[in-house]
Amino acid sequence: MYQYTEFDKQFVRQRAAQFRDQLERNLAGKLGDEEFRPLRLQNGWYIQRHAPMLRVAVPYGEMSSKQIRQLARIAREFDRGYAHFTTRQNVQYNWIPLAKAADVMELLAEVNMHGIQTSGNCIRNITADATVGVAEDEVIDARPYCEVLRQWSTLHPEFAFLPRKFKIAVNGAKEDRAATAWHDIGLHLVKNDAGEVGFRVLVGGGMGRTPITATEINAFVPWQQILVYIEAIVRVYNRYGRRDNMYKARIKILVKAEGQKFFDQVNAEFQNILERDVDGAAHIIPQAEFDRVNASFAFPASVQAHLPAGNGLPADATDADRTQFTKWLARNVVGHKVQGYKSVHLSVKRVGQAPGDATDTQMDAIADIADQFSCGELRITHDQNVLLPFVREEDLFAVWKAAKANSFASPNIGLLSDMIACPGGDFCALANARSIPIANDLIARYQDLDELYDIGDIDLHISGCINSCGHHHSGHIGILGVDKDGTEWYQVTLGGSDGSNLAPGAVAGKVIGPSFSADEVTDVIEAVIETYRSQRAANERFVDTVKRVGIDPFKTAANAVRRTTAKAA
Repeated sequence: MYQYTEFDKQFVRQRAAQFRDQLERNLAGKLGDEEFRPLRLQNGWYIQRHAPMLRVAVPYGEMSSKQIRQLARIAREFDRGYAHFTTRQNVQYNWIPLAKAADVMELLAEVNMHGIQTSGNCIRNITADATVGVAEDEVIDARPYCEVLRQWSTLHPEFAFLPRKFKIAVNGAKEDRAATAWHDIGLHLVKNDAGEVGFRVLVGGGMGRTPITATEINAFVPWQQILVYIEAIVRVYNRYGRRDNMYKARIKILVKAEGQKFFDQVNAEFQNILERDVDGAAHIIPQAEFDRVNASFAFPASVQAHLPAGNGLPADATDADRTQFTKWLARNVVGHKVQGYKSVHLSVKRVGQAPGDATDTQMDAIADIADQFSCGELRITHDQNVLLPFVREEDLFAVWKAAKANSFASPNIGLLSDMIACPGGDFCALANARSIPIANDLIARYQDLDELYDIGDIDLHISGCINSCGHHHSGHIGILGVDKDGTEWYQVTLGGSDGSNLAPGAVAGKVIGPSFSADEVTDVIEAVIETYRSQRAANERFVDTVKRVGIDPFKTAANAVRRTTAKAA
């Protein structure tokens, strides 16, 4: 993990102290709410439907056991006993009183955490694949580049007030598990024919009202120059992006409208910055600085390649344990770049608990498991789960037992019950409908593991509004909450993808018809699933069946649910 320097620590502490002063002036009536609003947003504080919401940054998803214990403490002492893991590798709280906000910021600073730039029209938290640094198919470790980007973009004076929020994702593996095509900028670490490291740069992706996947703007930018190239992109966006209409302010709208003209201006700006660099003002990454940052990402000293001595399954294990453990190995355990190690997914999805939510007790348990089995490190995943990046193969059975004891051992990673959902109308002031009840109903409906395994790999994503925090556009099945005369309804899309190799490229799902009432959604999804089971070819995944047969059979099945419901009423 990146190790904070004394400068880093002082910076975060000073930011917390500055926020305390701002908050105290606001509470005393010396700083008006409108003047205070941009200041709290710059530190991750929103005012939501019922209470303030804090968004804590977890850069590229990496976290220590000490940090998640502090998050558990904050949940216990300042919130209602839980926090929420988001699709962009942040952690959110929904019930912290604003008067206690400065106390929380100081507790975060104690463990080198903060909420800086988790909100506002700026460059947000830099994200990556949860297995970054340890993935079996990794070409280049993206973490040091993510960290350099994070430091460069934090409080960047030119990019503090962009036309709209701005998100960057980085991928260094063969498979794109970072959903780069759905970001304002997507970066792919590559090597050219000479073996030099650089970035393939995508620009103009995003969800929301106008889902658009990003387009390649440059096939190879040398890694030393990547900050300059991003600066050129954001400068052009800052100069020409729309500020008169927030729904048309994202860079995707500018890229779509200008096309090659936008690309030409970016590349011209890039060359201008380099040519004017007579005094070292251009942000070329020095080798020494990269080496300093990169040194923080060396594997823990105890991680040494070795021949594994099995997976720890005892000879006298019960048949039930053997069966459950085998399923868990197949679903929740993935390969590692170091011989003798695996990465382990802890599933945080269970009946009666919103996807992504974790209680203080659960977070403390995650910290304990990470300390005992994963060198004190963990990751927040895009799918709102937790990953242990350094598990010895011979410890796998012990990890499974510990996970099972804390309800993290459901072997459902990548299956229907491992769904993504935003907090929705239960908390968010922007939401049109609730996400959590729909998610809970579906999780309760699909508990039979044999049925889930028969259905196979499927991504189901739920958003409470068009802002797409639940990434419904990229779900194989997407559910979007909409408002009809003050009533909650839900639109269903099929065939979306986040762009991984296990799906047909990054693509937005297609709507299968008019929206459905809340009472119909579970039956509609069941009808869609049953249609897939009747239409699929041998060993064909859901998303491939949708691509092959089209959405009409699914639309017919979904509409039949509506007719049946109306007749019953």
